[in-house]
Amino acid sequence: MIGCGGTMMMEKYAAADTMWVLIGAFMVFFMQPGFAMVETGFTRAKNAGNIVMKNFMDLCLGSIVFWIIGFGLMFGTDIGGLIGAPDFFVQNDYGASYPSWAFFIFQTVFCATAATIVSGAMAERTKFSVYCIYSILISAVIYPVSGHWIWGGGWLGAMGFHDFAGSTAVHMVGGVAALVGAKILGPRIGKYNADGSVNAIPGHSLTLGALGVFILWFGWFGFNGGSTVCATGDDVLTSMGRIFVTTNMAAASAATATMFLTWLRYGKPDVSMTLNGALAGLVAITAGCDAVSVPGAFVIGIIAGLVIVFAVEFFDQIARIDDPVGAISVHGVCGALGTLLVGVFAVDGGLLYGGSELLIIQATGVAAVAAYIGIVMTLIFQILDKTIGLRVSTREEIAGLDMEEHGLASSYADFMPAAEDFHGAVTAQEAAEAGAAVTYVTAALPAAGRPKMTKIVIITSQLRFEILKEALDKLGITGMTVTKVLGYGLQKGNTEYYRGAEVSVHLLPKVKVELVVSAIPVAAVVAAAKKVLYTGKYGDGKIFIYDVENVVKIRTGEEGYEALQDEPIEA
Repeated sequence: MIGCGGTMMMEKYAAADTMWVLIGAFMVFFMQPGFAMVETGFTRAKNAGNIVMKNFMDLCLGSIVFWIIGFGLMFGTDIGGLIGAPDFFVQNDYGASYPSWAFFIFQTVFCATAATIVSGAMAERTKFSVYCIYSILISAVIYPVSGHWIWGGGWLGAMGFHDFAGSTAVHMVGGVAALVGAKILGPRIGKYNADGSVNAIPGHSLTLGALGVFILWFGWFGFNGGSTVCATGDDVLTSMGRIFVTTNMAAASAATATMFLTWLRYGKPDVSMTLNGALAGLVAITAGCDAVSVPGAFVIGIIAGLVIVFAVEFFDQIARIDDPVGAISVHGVCGALGTLLVGVFAVDGGLLYGGSELLIIQATGVAAVAAYIGIVMTLIFQILDKTIGLRVSTREEIAGLDMEEHGLASSYADFMPAAEDFHGAVTAQEAAEAGAAVTYVTAALPAAGRPKMTKIVIITSQLRFEILKEALDKLGITGMTVTKVLGYGLQKGNTEYYRGAEVSVHLLPKVKVELVVSAIPVAAVVAAAKKVLYTGKYGDGKIFIYDVENVVKIRTGEEGYEALQDEPIEA
């Protein structure tokens, strides 16, 4: 045959196979921005740059260390079924009908997917430096070990464990690591009340999250379809087509099931949960996309779409593990679920088709990988927490990681204000002691006449709002209006830098708290506010006091003093 260089030679590799592996690789690579968009959209704008940076760098760092050591540990010569022989810098030949380097880049982007899953569950409160260390470790040694068990000639593969494209090898690995990290890290500030009740913290852009889901859905055709690592022969091509259909069917049926379930449970179809439902279906079908029928994929998707709702609710409300994007439920729970369902729906050996052994093998693999990742990641995160510290300070978390970790005033340039000087940010100790800081006694209710009513307006740093709210609650304030505003006093804004150039901002974000009091003395409110807001620096804020002529409660028609009270009207 004539080679590409014009020299007569025998072809070693199949062009179709090589191109298909490379196409699969760049489709899976494109999933990385999909993860970044989902995580960014489902979290708050003040952390958008930090999340993008984490998703970007776990790919970069992972690519390097997977090349240095990880790939060899995963696909090197088997040692006792547990690990591959190290092959530093990928020196040996791993090709079949495609070159080694094609296979290497395909596996590299799979590794990056496992690493990036953790970012979403630990978002908005994790140190960037620690995340970089974690990304290196999971890509270099953690993911390759369990990956070897399944795909590299290890003991699970030898048992007949079936995980075609990585429900367990990739997704459950990332999901279990995310569970451990989020548990050790603790919830975001304000996520849970003292009584354990949950406060929803909505993401800042559902459209961005939806774009990420569409990108992931598209990339999944390379994730699952590309895992044939072959594109020649009628049987392979038929399987490839069916894999595309089962992948799409599971995602569609899962999203539909989630939509109807949330419609029934919440009274309205939940957008973010439905988006997660599609991802749940994609994760669940990944293990058996080549082994199940299209109707089987349809049912697997429905099961995953229902389970994801209860899993998210469980971790959020019962286990009280704060996972901003649902990564634990999507990847951990549905990864394990999808792997087990192979033992039920696989046309060859599944429980519904007369087999029983496969389900036992699948359960063994899920348990073994979950235990391995759980133990190893607990040790790693505990060591990192005790040495460097996993979590940013309270001050940094409130301010937002964009500014504190990366010096970004905002990820959205002119569309959002820059963050202010953070000298006023509340510390963890201040937050805990906020209520105890106020001991004023409220005035007795007036016996008769028209009590004086006073409006108090407090404008201060938004970073100190929580401690102010605690103090006002302690006084007995039962209602207030809170508005985010822009303004400046003598400090007239701070100068930030972007790519070395000055970004001058003249309007700073503040919070305006408005309340009307009558029974509670004005002096007590002023004293409490001054006590918790004072730092002695510019930006502490101002308090304005106004006389109020009258107040009308629209619902009841009460006026004056009675309109300010929250007690129900006597029947």
